[in-house]
Formats: sequence, structure tokens, C-alpha cells
Amino acid sequence: MESSKEIVIVGGGITGLSAAYYLQKEIKEQGLPYKVKLVEASSRLGGKISTLKKDGFTIERGPDSFLSRKTPAVKLAKEVGLDDQLVRNGTGQAYILVNNKLHKMPRGSHMGIPTKARPFLFSNLFSFKGKMRAGFDFVLPKGKEVQDQSLGGFFRHRFGNELVENVIDPLLSGIYSGDIDDMSLMATYPNFYRLQQDHKSLIKGLRKTLPKSPRSTKKKAGVFYTFKDGFESLVKQTEQKLDKGTITLNVAVDHIEKKDHGYHLLLSSGEVYKADAIIIAAQHETLPKVFSQYDFFHEFDLVPSTSVANVAMAFDQSAIKRDINGTGFVVSRTSDYRITACTWTHKKWPHTTPEGSVLLRCYVGRPNDQEVVDLTDEEIKDIVLEDLNKTMNITQAPKFSVITRWRNARPQYTVGHTERITKIRGKMAEMLPGVYLAGSSFEGVGIPDCIEQGEKAVDNVLEFLR
Repeated sequence: MESSKEIVIVGGGITGLSAAYYLQKEIKEQGLPYKVKLVEASSRLGGKISTLKKDGFTIERGPDSFLSRKTPAVKLAKEVGLDDQLVRNGTGQAYILVNNKLHKMPRGSHMGIPTKARPFLFSNLFSFKGKMRAGFDFVLPKGKEVQDQSLGGFFRHRFGNELVENVIDPLLSGIYSGDIDDMSLMATYPNFYRLQQDHKSLIKGLRKTLPKSPRSTKKKAGVFYTFKDGFESLVKQTEQKLDKGTITLNVAVDHIEKKDHGYHLLLSSGEVYKADAIIIAAQHETLPKVFSQYDFFHEFDLVPSTSVANVAMAFDQSAIKRDINGTGFVVSRTSDYRITACTWTHKKWPHTTPEGSVLLRCYVGRPNDQEVVDLTDEEIKDIVLEDLNKTMNITQAPKFSVITRWRNARPQYTVGHTERITKIRGKMAEMLPGVYLAGSSFEGVGIPDCIEQGEKAVDNVLEFLR
């Protein structure tokens, strides 16, 4: 009979939560004598996932959706019985704001890269010179084989500055809240590097490898999913599936010590938890403090984090004099706007907004405009309204606004990120066997990426304990 083992998960965001769920599921299915504890420093689970219900509106203060093709999130939703609550986004035109004008996103562009010539050539987003330069992708030799490079440098070399600054940058840097010229290609979009190595031209590579969409007169299904009752329903439903007594809230892990048999976790409550294996599903900044006796964790001091503020505003339909048919827009970095994007939530997610109302969600906090996050609610609201008015002509004050600040919440995968993580994991395997990292600081910031990392950590723990 196997002896009882203790597994502790540090951090109760979606990574830690899904790890706890899948661990307990495996333990029950395999009849293992293991116990799971999850410790969360804040007063709630879910990390950046946070839904607010107000006056009939459903407002996401953090992530509002995930790509439907990314299966780990769909799988977890099914596991916890929420698959009937999944809603696809209302489809519609997306726009890019360049030179104070909204331009339609050219059809056939993938992450901003044109895969169809006609919509790109007829787009007003680029000058003739910019279009010619983007065409160099067809004739340039494939790049040298390198371990890593900046995302911005890679795309500028292939397509020139205009395509990068007007389309690729606002799309990709928005996902990471980062600067495309600092971001690591291999940690964010290694597939683009491989496409270039295999096909020489990125455009040719995408044309060959992207699934062909059948010609159809039917309206295309949206590519994103959210939950009918708000994104936080995934957190609540997953939490309900955990065994009673699994979760400890409002308690931080101050220090972790290696012992002859396993580990001791010293908690801020004064308690000590013993563990045979640990999953760290917390932000990277905590690791040098928690493992202060191990110098190699100071590699994480080189991983910066950015802050963003998310601004939701509700209006009467009559307040918007220039209603644009679409799901929202991103803002090019050459514009003098301080918002980075705006989602017309009432059109993208109609179920979130009462009839006759409008719900807009904007973001502020570019990498070179971090101070905006520390302004007062009133100041942020004024900045957002001023920017929105340039495109939408809003004649009334919002019914209400909800401002959420995420300070130092977006880890930046700068050049060399993948090697850094590999090096740290190698040291951990040698000096801290049975301790595993998972979460947005390490291998992907999206909800499905975090869930997948939680699952992977579960496999590692079970293999280690066997």
C-alpha cells in the first residue's frame, strides 16, 4: 500500500485551480492515497478572471474570452459541466485605428499578416511604398537560424515598418500588453519562425498551412468563446468540484524549505504545511523571495511585468451618434491615442448588455505609458471618453463606468525567455525535485495556456510521486 502523500499548490488563479481539479480527479480515478491543498494569498480564487454583474450588464474586469480552437479551456468547461454555457462571439468587422481613422481589418489577414493579395492591395491602411515593402517577404531569403530574436525585429525584416506598426503591432502587443520590439519570438510565436525556415516566405507558408475555409454564404461562426453567465462561472464551478477543505484563502506562502523528506511551507498565518510535491502557480516575482536560499531564481528579476487598466462604460443607445457596425478596434502605436483598444461588447457579446444599451470596454497602459494606470478613476474616464469621441461622437455621460487596474500583472516574455525558463527548470529538477512551475509567467498568458500548464504540472507531480 502506497503511503499517503501531500501535494501543495501555491496560487489560486485559473492555473492552480485547474491543477487542483485535475489532481483530485486523477487521485480518485487511480485510488491514490494523496491529499491536495491549495493556498491563495488573496481573498478570492480566479486570479485575473473577475466578472461583475451590474444593472443587467455582465462586465468582465479581466479576460473576457478565449480562442475556441484552444482545447484545454473547452475541455475544462466540459469537465465541470459548463459546456452548455459556452457562447460564441457575435461576428462582425474588426477595425484598426490609424492616422485618426478607422480602417477595416483586411480580409484574409492572419495575425496581421496578409494571406490574400487583393484586400491588402486595396486597403487604405498602407501607402503604396508600404505595400511594396511588405511584398519583400516573397523574395527575401529565410533568416539565419538563431536561438531567439525580437518579434518586432523579425517582422520588420520581413515586411517593413508600415505593416508592423499599423497592423501586426496593435494586434500582437495587445495580447501581451508588451512592446513588440522587446518580446521574444520563440516564447510567443515560434510557429512564425518555423514557417519562415520551412517556406522562406511567411505569406507562402501561411497560405500552405492555414486550413482552407469553405466558400459559404452562411455567416461565419465566431472564433472566441465565453460563458453565458460570465467568465467567473468557470472559476466558481471548478471550485465547487474540489473536495471540501482543499482551499486556504488570505494566506501567503512566505518561505519554502527543503527537508530530507519533502518540503516545509511556512505560511503567513504562522502555520507550516508539509509537502511531498509542490506546484507553484504564482507570478514569477514571488519565487526569489519564497526560495531565497537559491540564487538561480534571481533570473526572474530579468522578467519585467507591465500594468494595464480596463475601462468598462455603459451608455444608452441614444448616446452614440456614430454607431459603427463591428466588434471593436485596436489602435496603432503611431496614433496619439492613449487607449490601446476598444471592444464594442454589446455587439461582440450581445448577451452581456440589456436591450437599448451600449457596453464599451477599453484599455489603457501601453508599455511607454504606464503612469496612466495610476491616475484617478475620473482622470482615466476622461482620457478614454476623449479618445472615443474622436471616432464615435458620444453625446451623453456614461450611465456608469467600472475601472479595474491590473498592476504588474502582465509578465513580459522578453528575448531569451524560453532559455531562461529552461535553465531555471533544469536547476529545479536537480536541487528541488518535485517542485513544478505553471502559469502565465512561464509558457503562455492566455486562459487555455494556463489551464494546459496546470494539467502538465499534474502529470509531472504524479510521475514524480510514483
